[in-house]
Amino acid sequence: MNRVVRLKPQSEIDQEAAVWTWRLDAGTLSAAEHGELESWLRQDARHRRALEEFSSTWRSLDLLSAVKREEKIAALARATRGWSVRESVLLRRAAIAASCLLMIGTAWWVGRSAGIERFSTAVGQERTVTLSDGSVVALNTNTRIEVRFTRGRRDIYLLKGEAHFHDTDAPARPFFVHAGAARVQAIGTRFEVRLHADRRIEVLVNQGLVEVRAGSARPGGFDPFGRASPRRTQNLSAGERLSIEGADIEVSSVSAAEIADALAWRHGALVFDNEPLAQAVAEVGRYTRARILLKSGVGGLRISGRFMTDDVPGFFKALATALPVRVTQTGRNLITVQPR
Repeated sequence: MNRVVRLKPQSEIDQEAAVWTWRLDAGTLSAAEHGELESWLRQDARHRRALEEFSSTWRSLDLLSAVKREEKIAALARATRGWSVRESVLLRRAAIAASCLLMIGTAWWVGRSAGIERFSTAVGQERTVTLSDGSVVALNTNTRIEVRFTRGRRDIYLLKGEAHFHDTDAPARPFFVHAGAARVQAIGTRFEVRLHADRRIEVLVNQGLVEVRAGSARPGGFDPFGRASPRRTQNLSAGERLSIEGADIEVSSVSAAEIADALAWRHGALVFDNEPLAQAVAEVGRYTRARILLKSGVGGLRISGRFMTDDVPGFFKALATALPVRVTQTGRNLITVQPR
């Protein structure tokens, strides 16, 4: 039997996001209500985007506008005639972002749907793109990003893979990179973000400064107003790497040589310095669709060298020469490495 799933119109999502924006700003949500918000955010990817856009506008207007909260409430109430009694009561009790949007006109709404771009790479492909603001993004193998620019900010969503960002210095339009549960804010900088398949996140800074906000900003979950506890916010400068795995955050120093090695993929290369073969093979495996099988006894062998990302067969040929292993390939889909 066919099932028809009705997608919410954007106007309905905007209304719901407006309600949540005020309720978060008021800071009065209970634990159960935070749970309701998290559930709402998971229902549709458009929910989170709408909430972030409303919240960003609200913050901007807090700085630029002298409009009183009561006036914002009245404007919103006029705009939401026909809503349910419960919604109307909520909206008349609070000022929310949608009211501010009404006061600054409809031009913002035109802008919020513009400037959305998507870029991706296939397995084994690298690609560099220049965005509309002049920022440069290099995408590593099997990577996907979504770029959403508005008048007030620049947001890039790393949906999969690894990318290096060179932000143009535009203080009036903050530059954010979202990856999993982390948000990275750039400050005229160059940095790399990698989203691993297991959702582990790595941030490497090779120039300038970034601020990383990890996980839930509040105990109850998502908070677009940036009220994160100090334990969940970390500033990084050039020569530092941050790793996020679950609730754990680790920061380490990285030498100039290590940074060059880590970013060698931008020049079509992988560099290994006495690394376990299992780890090296996992990296090389990102550049081929073939399945790589390591037999017992070889994963702990160490390997060093520089290999080209477009020459995976050359990597395995070098293995067979330099290490006590035998490499066999079955068809095009299976490569086996075993003790010689």
